[in-house]
Amino acid sequence: MDRLADDLSAEFQVLRAPTLEFGVNARTTAPYPGSAGVRRKTLHRMLNDLVGAWEAGGVREFIILTAHGQDPHQEALSTLRTRHATVRTVDIFAGEDRPVHGGEIDTSLLLYIDAELVDMTLAQDFDPTPRAVRRYFRGLSRAIPSDSSGSLGRPTMATRERGAELYRAIYDRIATRVFARPAISPARA
Repeated sequence: MDRLADDLSAEFQVLRAPTLEFGVNARTTAPYPGSAGVRRKTLHRMLNDLVGAWEAGGVREFIILTAHGQDPHQEALSTLRTRHATVRTVDIFAGEDRPVHGGEIDTSLLLYIDAELVDMTLAQDFDPTPRAVRRYFRGLSRAIPSDSSGSLGRPTMATRERGAELYRAIYDRIATRVFARPAISPARA
């Protein structure tokens, strides 16, 4: 998310706030090392406080990028309140009908952005049932089945080249739809 926000900020000359590294996560049957989330109400209040302070300082438009498509997370973001400012939330994975949680899409993007962070020998595929997919998006308990390693999808199919294609598509979609003009993707390797 940092890379995408940095690239958009540079091209369109907009201020960029620091990334909030936490969101509303699905409950799981077992904890996963390093995984943590906040409650919907906590995320909502935190962002309302930040947006309110920035609005009081003169900011009139906010674009919130998120890579988390679960309903409770999206609800926390879509119900922010301002006095006069405009708030737009952009789910960078909008339109995906499968969870993007450590599968081919996430892993390919990370291979493209910073391959040093990826150990493909640890990748484990897990194809969730259609019921598990519905429960994931709704943020219901046991959304990530206990027999999953924590990923949903096929990270073993990930490639750096696929990550580059995905990044360009995400970037161009946001540049065109949000900033209302065609953009050429950054050619960073």
